[in-house]
This record gives sequence, structure tokens and C-alpha cells, in this order.
Amino acid sequence: DVIPQPLLEQYLSMTDPARAQTVDTEIAKHCAYSLPGVALTLGRQNWHCLKDTYETLASDVQWKVRRTLAFSIHELAVILGDQLTAADLVPIFNGFLKDLDEVRIGVLKHLYDFLKLLHADKRREYLYQLQEFVVTDNSRNWRFRYELAEQLILILELYNPNDVYDYLRHIALTLCSDKVSEVRWISFKLVVAILQKFYANNANALGLNFINELIVRFRHCSKWVGRQAFAFICQVG
Repeated sequence: DVIPQPLLEQYLSMTDPARAQTVDTEIAKHCAYSLPGVALTLGRQNWHCLKDTYETLASDVQWKVRRTLAFSIHELAVILGDQLTAADLVPIFNGFLKDLDEVRIGVLKHLYDFLKLLHADKRREYLYQLQEFVVTDNSRNWRFRYELAEQLILILELYNPNDVYDYLRHIALTLCSDKVSEVRWISFKLVVAILQKFYANNANALGLNFINELIVRFRHCSKWVGRQAFAFICQVG
């Protein structure tokens, strides 16, 4: 009753391969781009009308279609709520995490926005996968690693100090030694944010351990770039 049935059927038919040949080769991409708006119009109670179409688009052979969905999956999660997100979006989100870098970047740019919508136990499962973002199809794709560092600064608030120490600390240290200076700079801010997280939560022992690790790794580094990194971390702090 929300929109005319013929109009909805026309929209759902945009995933038909025959339409791509006769109407527009990028019709599936247009369908993917419009999907959050259609979902918002229909409301979460009518998500069942779109679910199959969404899954079809998420497995489309064209990476541009999958990329479009990856960039908007956090918006769809807000529309659908936590239960439908956990049931129907999380599996697709997990698939995007293993996709091409062109698709993964869409997930990465809004990683914090998506993770904060999940229940704590489900969110914790992603701690193990964040490390995978350090590795890219093309090592020259430094903006991917830069984006990861930016997102991690936000993501710190979603996890307790022990999880930050056990999982996110390693990623931060790796990024601090990146070959690209822009990635190192944002990573120094991440390191300081981690230290602030520890001391704000009275995890002084973790903070002290991390400081000692920074001293060993950078202050006493045999290469000048490592010692420079230590100076910059102190400056940011």
C-alpha cells in the first residue's frame, strides 16, 4: 500500500539480466544506488519485498554494483534496525570484507557507523578481522590504510581497553611503520588515542605497557625514521 505495486515490480525487475542488455548496461548499479531510498520508503516492515533483490545485487558479477551497496550498507542498517541487520545484512557485510579493494573501501569508509549498530557480542567478532584491512590487493593503495587508521580512531570507543590492547594495538603499530608518511601521521594520532583510551578507563597498566613498547620500538630504533616517529607521537600527545 506504500507505493503502487506495478512501480515496485518495475524496480525489482531492474536486476533482470535481460534489462541490462535491452535498457541500460548499468541498470543494476542504478538499482543498487536507489535501494536505501526504496527501503526507507517501504519501511522495515516491508523489507521482505526487497530482501531477494538486495541479495541478488550483492552477488552481482559487476564489482561496481557491489561497491555501490558496500558504500550504503550502514545506511540500510539504520533503516532496518538491529534484528534485521544481524539476520540479513551481516552475512552480506562479511562477504564485502573479503571482496576486491574497490568494494572493501566502501565498507571501510563507514566501518564505525556499521559496527556501532551491532550488539556488543556480534561486534566483538570483528576484532579478529580488522587486521585483514592492513593487507590490500595493491600495496600502493595507501589511502586504504589511511582510511583504516581514521576509522580505528572512532572505533576505539566501541571496545574495552583489554580488547584494544590485544587487537587494535598491533594494527596501530604496524601502520606507524608504513612506507607512506601520510599513513604514519594519522597512525601517530591513533596511537595517542589508544593511550588516552587506556588512561581514561583507568587501565594504567596497559597504558604503561604500551608506552614501554613505543620506547623500545621507536625511541631506541636503529633507523632515524623510527626515532622520528617517537618524536612525532610525543608531539601529537
